[in-house]
Amino acid sequence: MNSHLLKIGEAARASGVSAKMIRHYEKIGLIQKPNRTYSGYRTYSEKEIHIFRFIKQSRNLGFSMKQTNELLGLWQARKRPSGKVKKLAIDHIQELDERIREMQAMKATLEHLADHCRGDERPDCPILNQLASAWDPMPSCSTHKDRPLRPVSRKAK
Repeated sequence: MNSHLLKIGEAARASGVSAKMIRHYEKIGLIQKPNRTYSGYRTYSEKEIHIFRFIKQSRNLGFSMKQTNELLGLWQARKRPSGKVKKLAIDHIQELDERIREMQAMKATLEHLADHCRGDERPDCPILNQLASAWDPMPSCSTHKDRPLRPVSRKAK
């Protein structure tokens, strides 16, 4: 890449981050407002392209915008303690584990419902019945596939 400044479309292509996302990162304060040409075009340096790639990789690993902002600050700090970075990573791993458990429970529920759907010409469908009801399928289906689904307790608002 040349050392000259790139307009937003060129920066997007060079970094793999869409121009829309670059503008969004600017709007939410994740990146600094860029320099502009006399005609108002945003311009970006190689350093900023590198920052966009860092953000993209962080987001690809599932870090939230807040976590990405923290990681970006730690990455840019010369005297950063690696312990803070490790803690962010470990906390994120725990969040991912929880999301995986939730998705496994959803999968088990769908498998249970699909197993009990005849899939024929009859209109009765446990899958649609489940979607139309106020049931919480995950607790019973995630561990006991043969137990019936139980209703969600609805708290008064």
